[in-house]
Amino acid sequence: MATRALKRSGVSNEICERLKRHQIQSCKDLLSLAPVEVMHAARLSYQGASALLQSVSKAIAPPFTTALEMWERRADSCFSTSLPALDKLLRGGLPCGTITEVTGPSGCGKTQMCLMLSVLATLPKSAGGPDSSVIYINTESAFSAERLVEIAQTRFPDYFICKETVLQMAGRVHLFMELTCQDVLNRLDRLEEDIISTGAGLVILDSVASVVRKEFDTMLPGNLIHRSNLLGHEATTLKYLAHQFNIPVVLTNQITTHVGNRGSPLSAEVDSGFVTASLGNTWSHSVNTRLIVQFANAYQRQILIAKSPVAPFAVLNYTIQKQGIHIDGNDSQETLYEGTNPGLQPIRVRTGFNYNLTRYMDWTDQTPL
Repeated sequence: MATRALKRSGVSNEICERLKRHQIQSCKDLLSLAPVEVMHAARLSYQGASALLQSVSKAIAPPFTTALEMWERRADSCFSTSLPALDKLLRGGLPCGTITEVTGPSGCGKTQMCLMLSVLATLPKSAGGPDSSVIYINTESAFSAERLVEIAQTRFPDYFICKETVLQMAGRVHLFMELTCQDVLNRLDRLEEDIISTGAGLVILDSVASVVRKEFDTMLPGNLIHRSNLLGHEATTLKYLAHQFNIPVVLTNQITTHVGNRGSPLSAEVDSGFVTASLGNTWSHSVNTRLIVQFANAYQRQILIAKSPVAPFAVLNYTIQKQGIHIDGNDSQETLYEGTNPGLQPIRVRTGFNYNLTRYMDWTDQTPL
């Protein structure tokens, strides 16, 4: 990626220091210069400047792999959710090197899922974890350290039996509070070095929609284009980091009301609108796996696998307990939503004590696409 720091591209510290004096710190800064300009800034010969440009260009060129290499690495290509039924459907868990989105209405457990995954990422290999750290970008002020500890102690009581292991776990979850779009972009541009310095094996952005929807009124001219460009930048950066470090990136998303005939196979009615994932259909193509969490009834919620390169459309019932997400039983309903566009998948929301698939909307979230 062009924004990668020069020192991460094989450039010597001495040359990096020379270039830094001329505000040349990233690969993009260097590659935008002519060989003569690099020659003067780095105090190299013309041949040396040309060789430097060529080596940096190769360092950030997208690498290629073969299907055979991917097949041989398949054992290390998933991050277990500790939910056997979900892991089975996803062929091992959340796919590493890609973006997984968890979307749904408020109160369905999106942040609870993120907290549970954070605990899992810090577990040692002897306990079935990757023994890594977590980078948690919080845009909604929904993170709770108390809840993180509660999930850890109740889900893995044998491991988190003493205070020392709990403190070690909590110290490996690196929380960044970013409350504006520019803050999020700045953090993502620095995330490569953060991943290296913390040894992160999981990146969480909770949530991707929060700051975007606050700052961009898509009814105003030009805002939709600016928002799309911003989201495209975020998706590209996160996909690069996921692939570069072979780690899962988990995002949470909100819901919105889509105006128009839903065309759902679940009902013959024609509705004027229905609840679906926020940020539009274009954004839905930016994520590799989409999990929808929704209300099933007054007591249960559901996880829908709405988009996945390996899993079928499927539904799992779950509840939120002290230990986090708990799947009710091991049975799943597969291909229930076969043929539905994952970008326009209707989502069940809560309206008082009544639940309806499409007729009602969550009155806390009425923002149009």
